[in-house]
Amino acid sequence: MDQSALLNGLLLYLCFIPVLTFHEFAHAWMASKCGDDTAKNLGRVSLNPAVHIDTIGTIVLPLLAVTLAAAGSGLAGFIIGWGKPVPVNISNLHNPRRDDTLVALAGPAMNILLAAVIMGALKIGILTGSHILVEMCNNLILVSLFLCFFNLLPIPPLDGSHVLKNAVNMPWETYMRLAQYGFIFIIIAIQIPQVRALIAWATFLTYQFLASLYHL
Repeated sequence: MDQSALLNGLLLYLCFIPVLTFHEFAHAWMASKCGDDTAKNLGRVSLNPAVHIDTIGTIVLPLLAVTLAAAGSGLAGFIIGWGKPVPVNISNLHNPRRDDTLVALAGPAMNILLAAVIMGALKIGILTGSHILVEMCNNLILVSLFLCFFNLLPIPPLDGSHVLKNAVNMPWETYMRLAQYGFIFIIIAIQIPQVRALIAWATFLTYQFLASLYHL
């Protein structure tokens, strides 16, 4: 097993937890602002990572992927992680079609906002010569932006699928039928080189844009 790859994978995993926490918090917060307090009543409008962690999706599978990747196994590329889904009762939203889109976009938007703030800390690290701070911030930014654009893929149950559903006014029943096979579609999609390239392109382009705001 490649010890260096294992260490790097674990460091990225540690970055994944706070980034995921902010992402799920944003969904819950926006749902509450749009009229649905389902998630709020469950304590999900919180920056406590514990309330957003799914045992299988946030701990077991990501750590398995890190281990497999360090061992050189191609199976790592077939594993995806996720946080505990934020429950949203569409019927409680003020404007279901519009607000469902806002709730879906809140997570990716938070990822970009978080990356922008951390970019400021990265600049401080550069100015002070703190290589550890620079590396930590760089990893957090990349993970946050990757999570943003990965979630914007228009595949159920990812956030982008809600945007597409509402844009084309897809019936809820049709969406739920597609969502039953969503994880299969996601796994297939991330095996397509063009899809991975698109996510990487969007991630690094946004990284460069945010860096330019700080004159980096």
